[in-house]
Amino acid sequence: MMVLIAYDVNTSNPSGGKRLRQIAKECVNFCQRVQNSVFECLIEPHQFTELRHRLEDIADPKTDSLRYYFLGKNWKNRVEQYGTKQGYDPEGVILY
Repeated sequence: MMVLIAYDVNTSNPSGGKRLRQIAKECVNFCQRVQNSVFECLIEPHQFTELRHRLEDIADPKTDSLRYYFLGKNWKNRVEQYGTKQGYDPEGVILY
């Protein structure tokens, strides 16, 4: 399934900066960054459950926000790209 994860972390204090880095690091382990605080995840349901728990353990619900958009299996018809950043094929080969 394809899930879009967007987050906003309050970085007005040092602990917020730490949470921001931790959330980004967890997302990078499962997803592809497409904007500064937006990740596309082509992920199995059990992996998403694990990622969600990790993210929600890091985030402070009083000051931070996590949003999950479930695009499902037919996500290719629901994603459009415009602008400077080129799209990528999450089902393709990833070179490091």
